[in-house]
Amino acid sequence: MIIACWSGPRNLSTACMYAFGARSDFTVCDEPFYAAYLAVTGLQHPMRDAILATGETDADLVARACATPPPKGHCYQKHMSQHMVEGFDRSWFAAASHVFLIRHPVRVLASYAAKREAPTLDDIGFLQQAEIFNQVRDAGLPAFVIDSFDIRAATEPALEALCAALGIAFEPSMLSWPPGGHDSDGVWAAHWYDAVHRSTGFAGPEGALPDLPGSLQPVAQAAMPAYDMLRRHRLRF
Repeated sequence: MIIACWSGPRNLSTACMYAFGARSDFTVCDEPFYAAYLAVTGLQHPMRDAILATGETDADLVARACATPPPKGHCYQKHMSQHMVEGFDRSWFAAASHVFLIRHPVRVLASYAAKREAPTLDDIGFLQQAEIFNQVRDAGLPAFVIDSFDIRAATEPALEALCAALGIAFEPSMLSWPPGGHDSDGVWAAHWYDAVHRSTGFAGPEGALPDLPGSLQPVAQAAMPAYDMLRRHRLRF
């Protein structure tokens, strides 16, 4: 099985990758389209040069790799929805089961802005995530939505529900991992993954929504329709 997990940044995506990476039957892949995305868009992201130097910039080669089953067991691919830019081959979608990991836009923006100044709607991937979800559903491919808020509020039941939807057995090993990161981390982990590197499992329930500066409130409002649409399809347990 190939699982393609789609999210935006600051969305519990690395912790979920670590959860699947803690299983004995999964390999994991961290944002395989990142270098191709930067090469095509020209965006100036933290550690851009290192990402381009260490990653595959040919999106066709990345797509081919994403469609290739692992030699044994299963593969979990962590994808940023905004990386799947127009013109990238999407035929590989048919080879995967798709998970859509969502988080309230206010929480995403509050976390993202602490790492990269003045995030835009395109940076946080909500519109792209909704578009990919609709494409996958229209094609009749497996598509499951799970909210990071629900995972943090009830981790084991949430992961059990996700595994059941995917048709795999839940493993308790998914609930914890060693501190310090994973062998499959992208080079960008040095900038983005400090908190999850200190963790040994999912954090507890989230509190009230944080306050956003006025400059980011229009971005959150613009992302809400996509979030609300996806949330209506979320797994319930």
